[in-house]
Amino acid sequence: MVSQIDVISSIAGEVRAAAAAGKPLRLRGGGSKDFYGEALEGDVLDTTPLNGILSYEPSELVVTASAGTPLAELEALLLAQGQCLPFEPPHFNPHTTVGGMVAAGLSGPARASVGALRDYVLGVKLINGKGEHLTFGGQVMKNVAGYDVSRLMVGAMGTLGLLTEVSLKVLPIAPLEATLKFEMTQGQALNQLNTWGGQPLPLNASCWLENSGVGTLYLRLRGAVAAVEAACAKLGGERLSNTQAAADWILCRDQQLPWFKERTDSQDLWRLSVPQTTPVLDLPDSPLIEWHGGLRWVRADAAQGIKLRELAATAGGSATLFIAARAHKQGAAARFDALKPPLDRIHRELKREFDPSGVFNPHRMNQDW
Repeated sequence: MVSQIDVISSIAGEVRAAAAAGKPLRLRGGGSKDFYGEALEGDVLDTTPLNGILSYEPSELVVTASAGTPLAELEALLLAQGQCLPFEPPHFNPHTTVGGMVAAGLSGPARASVGALRDYVLGVKLINGKGEHLTFGGQVMKNVAGYDVSRLMVGAMGTLGLLTEVSLKVLPIAPLEATLKFEMTQGQALNQLNTWGGQPLPLNASCWLENSGVGTLYLRLRGAVAAVEAACAKLGGERLSNTQAAADWILCRDQQLPWFKERTDSQDLWRLSVPQTTPVLDLPDSPLIEWHGGLRWVRADAAQGIKLRELAATAGGSATLFIAARAHKQGAAARFDALKPPLDRIHRELKREFDPSGVFNPHRMNQDW
């Protein structure tokens, strides 16, 4: 059996050889996010041999896993101890890996209430573009002096280095969960969510969407039994079966609800991140709204992309072309908002520092590099 040390040594050798030859590498674990980002270029470097839970201390709420470990395996281990990844990372397919989860930096329905994936990363080990195996952070929250490189890797899409190991903070599963259903318009839902957000309620996730002209808000509560029961009595609405609601929240997490599947071949799927207090936007189609108003999914034709970016920017947010339509996938517009000069310069300098030969995932985050 090949040891993890030997696997890391072999991968580091491949990186050094690629850098010497000027050959780009495409870092790939489970391939669940191949649709995400600007481009897929270079020879595939498989990270799945980096597999296994390296340490887990349930009493300390810390777990360390190799980057190629299936996310489902990690979550099953946590579930057996009554714990979880509270930011609910999407899976997209059964082969999603821990490293891919961190590299993509995506969080699920509970993100607005519990924080983002970035907030739970304690430390990482990675191979940089020189083939060096480096360690950043550790297994406790207060271990960072200076630049927090561990969290810098969250959402970097593998452009700065190949993750080999990740340490994460985990939390206990809430004692009680309840999902309430309300019939209301988009404007009413946004106003109500802002009102509830200012009250001591165990809000965890929300989802508003319109079906056949009828708007429906789904609100998930999590917390102590007394707090959840009191909130249900106060808020009213229709309380749904936890079994069915849990399945629907997973579909929401993975963008598999019927609303997402009804997108036509000519429609892109956009992800608008805006302040929660942003009112109803003039969108080309009725959105699906999460994060208590902070995340707005939009189905739109390619020609409407510029307008969506302008709307998001005016609101103080950003717009991402999350999935390009099948009809024009190859000619899709830039996936991410263009960075302003100071930030763009910082990104480029970080890329040069970590990956001087530019071998890791070229053009995955930026069309220019």
